Amino acid sequence: MDRSPITLIPAATPRISPAEERADTLLAACLAAAMLGDTHAYFDLGVAFATGSHGVECDLVEAHKWFNLAAVAGHDDGAQARADVAEDMTAREIAEAQRRARQWLRDTQTRAA
Repeated sequence: MDRSPITLIPAATPRISPAEERADTLLAACLAAAMLGDTHAYFDLGVAFATGSHGVECDLVEAHKWFNLAAVAGHDDGAQARADVAEDMTAREIAEAQRRARQWLRDTQTRAA
């Protein structure tokens, strides 16, 4: 009887596509810039969440949060984009987006101090 050793083959490591890798990198760069108060990064994050692009799922609450932060920080298109997204949201979702925006401001101000 042949008793050959059993060779275990490691499971394949899931690979992400180059497009997914670029999206992850872009999202990480936007988040890093947003932590520094970059109004364009706020707006770009709002666009990503509003459209479900750059590797994120469409999330209108998150989109509203980022557009709100962009508007408050003076981005020219932030207020209009926030209003456009709000048309497809409930009052409860808008309140949650505003709560998240306030929390983001508190968290980033705390880190800066």
